[in-house]
Amino acid sequence: MTRPDFITLYSGGQRSVREGSVAATGQTAIITGSGTGIGAAVARQLAAKGIHVVINYTKSVAEAEATATECRALGVEALLCQADVSVDADCRRLAQTALDAWGRIDFLVNNAGTTLFAAQADLDAVQAEDFRRIYDVNVIGAFQMVRAVAPAMKAQGRGAIVNVSSIAGLAGIGSSIAYAASKGALNTLTLSLARSLGPAIRVNAICPGMVKTRWLQQGLGAERYDRALAAMEASMPLKQVSGPDEIAEPIVWLLDAAAHITGEVITVDSGMHLGFAL
Repeated sequence: MTRPDFITLYSGGQRSVREGSVAATGQTAIITGSGTGIGAAVARQLAAKGIHVVINYTKSVAEAEATATECRALGVEALLCQADVSVDADCRRLAQTALDAWGRIDFLVNNAGTTLFAAQADLDAVQAEDFRRIYDVNVIGAFQMVRAVAPAMKAQGRGAIVNVSSIAGLAGIGSSIAYAASKGALNTLTLSLARSLGPAIRVNAICPGMVKTRWLQQGLGAERYDRALAAMEASMPLKQVSGPDEIAEPIVWLLDAAAHITGEVITVDSGMHLGFAL
């Protein structure tokens, strides 16, 4: 059944891999917050491996459609699903979207996230409602998505999940105290889920440092973003702030290749963490 907030789009209107394209593996993935940035990069890299993708967005419909088009050009099926991961019914609908189309869910990337940009020394800048909103998306949303896909993964005997966390959750830095606390909670959630969902389901987390994304640029403002980017690249050992593709690569590896890795929280930050004590 077609829902008003759910658009199913297949390459050329056909549920088939185009001639001369990557042969589809039959595997499927849901990537939350995948219209832009890291999530979109993950979707493209999975599609390049022949994995069908559900691209989720809340507001960025044009960008999500563009990402879907890029994935279909690689020879896989791409679905668009507008959903808010802080709403449990939306999470269950996201999972059902994949099941209705393909009958299986192999991979989940919990990439959707939100923040409040506020100086950490200004305690009055963060209110209880800010914590609730950030936790609803960054922590509860991730949990709800895992709960929604876990039955299908267990039934097929395997699955892999990656939570996109942040160096903020390890070092207590970042856009706000609420954001850092939420990512610390997400790291702990990763460990708990890895214990409880094994052996069928592996659960890991990636902790990026600063990443060159439109989301961060808009949050900081262009001038502050440029200053921060220059300062980071000057101070970090690898001298280069990661882009979405560089973060997507280890996410895809954890999903598709790291068969004996679970319960890990892996820092991917060009050595940014070496500049402060964790």
